[in-house]
Amino acid sequence: MSLYTIPVTTITHEETTLEAYKGQVMLIVNVASQCGFTPQYDALEALYQRYKARGFVVLGFPCNQFGSQEPGSEEEIVQFCRVNFGVSFPMFAKIDVNGPNTHPLYQYLKKEQSGILGTESIKWNFTKFLIDRDGKVIARFASATSPESLAKEIEPLLK
Repeated sequence: MSLYTIPVTTITHEETTLEAYKGQVMLIVNVASQCGFTPQYDALEALYQRYKARGFVVLGFPCNQFGSQEPGSEEEIVQFCRVNFGVSFPMFAKIDVNGPNTHPLYQYLKKEQSGILGTESIKWNFTKFLIDRDGKVIARFASATSPESLAKEIEPLLK
């Protein structure tokens, strides 16, 4: 299975894959609207704006598995993100990142980059996966890792 062939659903309910992002550096993030880390949307959007012309994209995957911090519909999520944070990077339909209904994308990401002490489970919202232009999962970052601090990891991949 290739990262690019995994079926995903956009936040506007269109079935697709990540094929459109082939050849780009991706930062895949499980996001939530009512989380202590929600202000990271600002920094994620800033990273996207800073590097998108060089082939970088942030992909947001809302998840309601951590403290029910993403209770809204896809339409409500889009509205919230645009109004409060000016989010313009691609967003996708709500998914599970852990448990029996883990989305295939997160099954793949967790297998490729485990967390602390080799655990695969996602610990909280705003866990970040960095993928290079060839679709290789380069790194996994904890929720508390600020998007701004990832510039030093992203820049070498854009060359």
